[in-house]
Amino acid sequence: MSSDAATAANATSTSLPRIDALSGGPGGGSDQDLEQPRTGLGASLPAADARAKTEGTFPYAADLWAEGLLWAAVLRSPHPHARILSIDTSGAEEMPGVRAVVTHEDVPGESNYGRHVVDRPVFASDLVRHHGEPIAAVAADHPDTARLAAAAIAVRYEVLEPVTDPEKAFEAEPLHPDGNLIRHIPLRYGDAEATGEVVVEGLYRIGRQDPAPIGAEAGLAVPRPDGGVEIYTSSTDPHTDRDLIAACFGLEPDRVKVVVTGVPGATGDREDPGFQIPLGLLALRTGCPVKLAASREESFLGHTHRHPTLLRYRHHADAEGRLVKVEAQILLDAGAYADASSESLAAAVAFACGPYVVPHAFIEGWAVRTNNPPSGHVRGEGAMQVCAAYEGQMDKLAAKLGIDPAELRLRNTLSTGDILPTGQTVTCPAPVAELLQAVRDFPLPALPKDAPEDDWLLPGGPEGAGEPGAVRRGVGYGVGMVHMLGAEGTDEVSTATVRVHDGVATVICAAVETGQGFTTLARQIVQEVLGVEEVHVAAVDTDQPPAGPATHGRHTWVSGGAVERAAKMVRTQLLQPLAHKFGMSTELLQIADGKITSYDGVLSTTVMEAMDGKELWATAQCRPHPTEPLDEAGQGDAFVGLAFCAVRAVVDVDIELGSIRVVEMAVAQDVGRVLNPSQLAIRIEAGITQGIGAALMENLRTAKGLIRHPDLTGYALPTALDAPDIRIVKLVEERDVVAPFGAKPASAVPVVTAPAAVASAVRSATGRPVNRLPIRPQAAVATAPKG
Repeated sequence: MSSDAATAANATSTSLPRIDALSGGPGGGSDQDLEQPRTGLGASLPAADARAKTEGTFPYAADLWAEGLLWAAVLRSPHPHARILSIDTSGAEEMPGVRAVVTHEDVPGESNYGRHVVDRPVFASDLVRHHGEPIAAVAADHPDTARLAAAAIAVRYEVLEPVTDPEKAFEAEPLHPDGNLIRHIPLRYGDAEATGEVVVEGLYRIGRQDPAPIGAEAGLAVPRPDGGVEIYTSSTDPHTDRDLIAACFGLEPDRVKVVVTGVPGATGDREDPGFQIPLGLLALRTGCPVKLAASREESFLGHTHRHPTLLRYRHHADAEGRLVKVEAQILLDAGAYADASSESLAAAVAFACGPYVVPHAFIEGWAVRTNNPPSGHVRGEGAMQVCAAYEGQMDKLAAKLGIDPAELRLRNTLSTGDILPTGQTVTCPAPVAELLQAVRDFPLPALPKDAPEDDWLLPGGPEGAGEPGAVRRGVGYGVGMVHMLGAEGTDEVSTATVRVHDGVATVICAAVETGQGFTTLARQIVQEVLGVEEVHVAAVDTDQPPAGPATHGRHTWVSGGAVERAAKMVRTQLLQPLAHKFGMSTELLQIADGKITSYDGVLSTTVMEAMDGKELWATAQCRPHPTEPLDEAGQGDAFVGLAFCAVRAVVDVDIELGSIRVVEMAVAQDVGRVLNPSQLAIRIEAGITQGIGAALMENLRTAKGLIRHPDLTGYALPTALDAPDIRIVKLVEERDVVAPFGAKPASAVPVVTAPAAVASAVRSATGRPVNRLPIRPQAAVATAPKG
């Protein structure tokens, strides 16, 4: 794995810049002193903020400071389920240095919020529904005083028995006024009576993966003279956050401004508004700037996680291994609140059969509330869980039929023009067979030598207890898919403005740079269209038109498309006077390397000369074609487009100890078009590594609803030592004609596919079923030696 990019992306600032240090903004400016041999689309343009991040001068929310700053702390419930009998804040209010204490009684507007379903209280009032739920917040003149004051708030609880088993949620007493069932999707496709000659069944469990951002949540709220408030935070969806916050404050949205600071890592919804709303309340109450910097424990308790999932599968196939029918039951544990569970369930049900042709499919999907930690957006939500299960089923079919696992998959792969079990025709490029063949045919890594200097190759490392004779090598496959943009009728739209003056272009777009490379892409688009080398991307805030959330790779498509349209409008403004002067259409003029030339060579001038001191600007929107919700049978054109990936994993397993080392991951991916080669490689490598974490170590464990070890010691993350050789063996550039530039999102589908490939490889090495992620050591211990 490339470590340089990870270092740049995860570096934290050590200085304390003031608020106005954000004028350059995340991704703002350009490093002209960095060598750039090429510009425009297709170039490996470096990130504009790379230098600031590596030097530690980039302003994250945790680094901000303002005059008269107060510090906030939040009191959180120690119980997963309890009735609140009383809240006594007098002990906190009487402490020297405490300026304000707020509870549910102090929320002036809506008491509940939610990006998708408004069901989550700002502060618990009568019931606590999960461990770590906010009860009250304090503002004080020192962070230690704030924490002590929060601890001094006396809350009397009647502890209730938590509902932590999602299967029991159906019969349990309602945990919420909306009930325990969030959504049920019954998908019906084909003939329910169809059967195959060969049938395999499986039960699979997927654990609770945490986004584990390298920088914990932080924010700064500053009161405004008009009675409003400005909030500086690492939001990934600032306009939605603004609207939610304003509703809770009882204010009009234009009196709340959200300014996006640097985002220190995001693999889904980066910042829950539950961190921002108490900050704003305290700032309005005190009339002073208030800052909150969450501890790692608070971060684990407060934000959402990947849905733990229980999956039951039955696959039918003919004697040749061709799929006949897939039956499945999928149960998502949403935790205490709905959040993105409906969307995640739709993806899980729709992709339950994988990128394979299945004539008959009958899937039941449920998302339910429990007293477990809340679940929400994490890369590949829904799709990752079902990929692990259906690929486990494909391995079982291959073993039962005596067919090579890769060959079995190839006999069933989806292609353009095939129909999904939702009834939607696959109209985008779907080179699934090509991807799988590429990783299958890629040379396998050499076997480790039995020399002492190669002991580090053993699972467990150089001082591990394993013996070389107990190590078995396994090769496995994973083939996955994700949807692009939102789904089921989501109105996907983004707005961008491009302004050019004195040879410098500025892009104004509220698409948040979360590490996916949007600001670099925006620079490349303008360079390509206008031939202007110096391009700045303005800081993001809610004074700009909305661009939507930074999920599902949507900013590459929607916001990139808006930037391209705006740049083309400016291009027309630039070229029209020249075309009119020479009696030709603008289509006969081209811009390249900062020069404007005509098709016949009569006209040749520079962009700067053509600008002649003028300021040109244009604003444009991009809105993909609409989708529709799944109906009562799980049918409908719910997705704008699809992206695919195939991964071959090679692992070494100590079959006596159950320790696992991933040796190599070979990746072939459907990318549409490569816009920035180096950034694309980094995104794929990062996605594969995150998937390895889900496969082998990442599991936020709970005991009766209580999060155990909410820290980076108890929650293991893959490090550079855990990252294997990642070989990107093929990138299929078959452009999606309905997507701007023809490109597809690149980050989520490797996360979806990698865990399934690792599990497949462990099955190959051990002969064990491996039906749980992350894979526990006892699941990798072979029952008998394997030759």
